[in-house]
Amino acid sequence: MLRLALPIYVELLSAVVAVGVIDLLWVAGLGEAAIAAVTVGTTAEYLAYGLFLAVPTGVTVLVGRRDGRAPLAPVIRTGWLLWGVFSIAVAVPGVLLREPLAALFTDDPALTADFFLISLGGLPVYFAQTVVDGVLKGLGNTRLPMRHAIVCNVLVVVLDPLFIHGLGMGVQGAAVATVLARALTLAIALRSLARHPALAGHPAPARDPAPARHPASAPDAAPAHHPAPGRHPAPGRHPGASRRDRSREADRATGGGVMRTGLPMSGDFLARALVGMATVEILAGFGTAEVAGYGIGQKIMLAGVMVFYALRQAAMIRTARSEPVRSPLLLGLGSGAAVAVVLNLLAAPATALFTDDPAAAVGFLRWMTLYLVPFGGLIAVGGVLQASGRGGRLLAATLAGFAAQVPLAYALSAWFGVAGVWWAMAAGAAVSLAGALVPRAGQASPALSPSGG
Repeated sequence: MLRLALPIYVELLSAVVAVGVIDLLWVAGLGEAAIAAVTVGTTAEYLAYGLFLAVPTGVTVLVGRRDGRAPLAPVIRTGWLLWGVFSIAVAVPGVLLREPLAALFTDDPALTADFFLISLGGLPVYFAQTVVDGVLKGLGNTRLPMRHAIVCNVLVVVLDPLFIHGLGMGVQGAAVATVLARALTLAIALRSLARHPALAGHPAPARDPAPARHPASAPDAAPAHHPAPGRHPAPGRHPGASRRDRSREADRATGGGVMRTGLPMSGDFLARALVGMATVEILAGFGTAEVAGYGIGQKIMLAGVMVFYALRQAAMIRTARSEPVRSPLLLGLGSGAAVAVVLNLLAAPATALFTDDPAAAVGFLRWMTLYLVPFGGLIAVGGVLQASGRGGRLLAATLAGFAAQVPLAYALSAWFGVAGVWWAMAAGAAVSLAGALVPRAGQASPALSPSGG
């Protein structure tokens, strides 16, 4: 688990955190409007990725289930078909509506619209990279996606000053540099994928099937069609047409499997984004300092939270591949406690890097101790649920936690101030964890099942 999780952590930290930070650092000298444009642009891209997240997640799980047991080509082909659909459905409207979209987030939309033109237009490149990395992770390889993320960040560091300042493109140059860096990284990633032994005509040795796999984790290949004894194709019916029909049916079934597996992850992602916006709205009633403190604290905490998401992906990969996961619950809870301790120790010096008045951000990080422990357990257990066909249960548990958190945040903040918002976050995470762990009839808890240790 840890060998898989460590490269994923580096990849997540590089891909999710570093690219946006690098762009911000290089445009900081262009003024507040430029900083706001990049901030809004990267946030919009983050939300767009949440819509697409179902595809790489489903591809990872289905490739893991099939590797060594069933053909991988239908899953990979379906992943690329869905990539094309989502790329058109998200990128084209985003580019065409960039000006009204920018006006929703800022009073000076021109710079943001310029950034959107390139960043949203370049989403297909970003989405394609996640499909490639999803296939590699399904094959049990997390080191190559980590290397791809590092390469992309190095390229952004080199290209940002060239396009922003050297060519005088300003904010739009930051978007061009990022998209170009991703395109070059994608070319490298596609080459790595084509050379993988499982896909280059040298199949990996077949793995022995697990003795007791969850039914949902069986390869999703369409059942073979065998003609009844003595029957022949109907006169005039071309055998090739029948094969094409079966291929289309198999592709549709595989596409349904990818989306059913991945959609709960997208739902979880987008629900968290919406609740984050609701939290900001509550904090706004306490003044700008509290909102700023929350924003700073979240950015710092994100580096720790990525540990949980790395564990979730590792648990998801191993469960899909029928490999032992041991106890994701204990790993998640332990990681939550460790991250909480580190954040408490670093709260004051870390927040001082961002502001001259760090009190609000320090207070947020201190109170997050109550939240991080159950949240770490929830995210780690979620990997087992996702890969074993119980992603809907994870999403239901997440939504139940938010249904408790949001009204509690309004009520407790009225009585106890900002601390009430943080208590509500902890309560919501605890409710979600309890919902994810309570076994249903005929099912073991994901923390106690054979795959979960």
